[in-house]
Amino acid sequence: MSGVWMFRNGVVRLVESPGIDSNQGSMQRRKVLVHISTDEVITSYSVLEKKLISLGWERYYDDPDLFQFHKSSTIHLISLPKDFARFKSMHMFDIVVKNKNVFEVRDIIM
Repeated sequence: MSGVWMFRNGVVRLVESPGIDSNQGSMQRRKVLVHISTDEVITSYSVLEKKLISLGWERYYDDPDLFQFHKSSTIHLISLPKDFARFKSMHMFDIVVKNKNVFEVRDIIM
């Protein structure tokens, strides 16, 4: 269970989606991977692949169910689901950690 504890009208309660209140209606937050220097949101694996290759990552083709990259100067391996629709925040944070100051994860409101 995650969220933020809010205190209102003398009552403390756990709010699972902080910042989303009744004024925003059905809007939802979503995380996106952003290339910092260009401020570009990564919208597909082809865009991501170009960015990673320019940083020295090499594409692995060993597993047909995964989209993988390895950087020869490190032990790091980035493994992503083959379908970009299954690209989740945990994959984004993995890319951020292995490419410090190049990518970041941001919240957007839809």
